[in-house]
Amino acid sequence: MADWQRTGPLSRTLRAANPGPMTLDGTNSYVLSAFFDSAAPAPVVVVDPGPLIEAHLEALAAAGTVELILVTHRHADHTEGSARFRELTGAPVRAAHPDFCHGGAPLRGGELIRAAGVEIEVLATPGHTSDSVCFALLDPGLKHDGGTSQVLTGDTVLGQGSTVLDYPDGRLADYLDSLETLHVLGGGVLGGTAGGRPVAVLPGHGPVLPDLAAIAAAYQAHRRERLAQVRAAVEHLGGEPSAGAVAAVVYGDVPANLQGAAQLSVQAQLDYLRGATSAR
Repeated sequence: MADWQRTGPLSRTLRAANPGPMTLDGTNSYVLSAFFDSAAPAPVVVVDPGPLIEAHLEALAAAGTVELILVTHRHADHTEGSARFRELTGAPVRAAHPDFCHGGAPLRGGELIRAAGVEIEVLATPGHTSDSVCFALLDPGLKHDGGTSQVLTGDTVLGQGSTVLDYPDGRLADYLDSLETLHVLGGGVLGGTAGGRPVAVLPGHGPVLPDLAAIAAAYQAHRRERLAQVRAAVEHLGGEPSAGAVAAVVYGDVPANLQGAAQLSVQAQLDYLRGATSAR
């Protein structure tokens, strides 16, 4: 039996059975609707159908009448089941990267989508990947208070731990800009918070987080700290050390099965530091 979690007035989530070092407990698929409490079958939007696991896709399809399928980014743990889910529901799949669209147009940053009674603002947030987007939910019951109640962050912000930059597709400069976008949104300057209440984070992996501004600020601080550590490691090692050598210094406590991801992040940070140096 599907283990649904109510994550807000407009959202429910179902976690896929694909746990792993990079997916934590599994990929979170979200179902969005303003009509969950209606007696009739609710029209819904599904975000990130997830892996190609038939039971998971069938449970999502049974959640309501699927009008639209949205994807936060290209990675297989979010997109592998998309084409099959379109077969099950007939709904178009939209992603920022055209290769992951099925019957729908690519998403555009700043676009406002209206479906299943929900207004969804598309936020371009590259960094984890070049095509990463987030989705801000504009709760119609909170419009007089600013409206933004929750943001679906994909892998741009996780429910626990930190995000790997999929270098060279994902770039640190882009990611820092994206974190600032989310920090400002959570603080109410861009779009506004719901009556001064924190904006909740619905991540692609891990638990829901209560405060977008706070977690974006924590991510920014973590990146600054890691950059300082990488810079110090380069100076200590001398010359132009390899990403593996720097990772051994900075990420020496990371388990062996995550060292590859650590080296990707190091490569992204070295690239960023080289750019900062050449710009002087």
